[in-house]
Order: sequence, then structure tokens, then C-alpha cells
Amino acid sequence: MKWTDTQEIAMALTDKHQAVDPQTVRFTDLHRWVMELDGFDDDPNRSNEKILEAIQAAWIEDADY
Repeated sequence: MKWTDTQEIAMALTDKHQAVDPQTVRFTDLHRWVMELDGFDDDPNRSNEKILEAIQAAWIEDADY
């Protein structure tokens, strides 16, 4: 997975962090959690606020919050 794979990342986050409300996650934690996902293989420095916002929005939608 790469930073631009927002839907795939969101689904993986939903599976891994089922008890977490994605609306309450800080971007620093979100960045770390994405980096820790199995299959994630991208440069940590390629993320930015816009990408993290897109991932969080997709996660909120996927988790039905």
C-alpha cells in the first residue's frame, strides 16, 4: 500500500482498530498507525495533512461513524 491508497488503508484501519472512533484520532497517531499496517510500503515523508485527512474521511465512512 502507498499513501494514495486511501480506501485500502481505511479498510485496514477499520479492521485493526475496531474500537477506535476515527474522528478522535490525531494525525500523528494516524500517521504512525498507517506506517504499522501490514503491506504498507511507502516513504513516511510522502504523507501530508491533505493525505491524512483523506485517509481519515475514508476511515470514518468505512467505519460508519
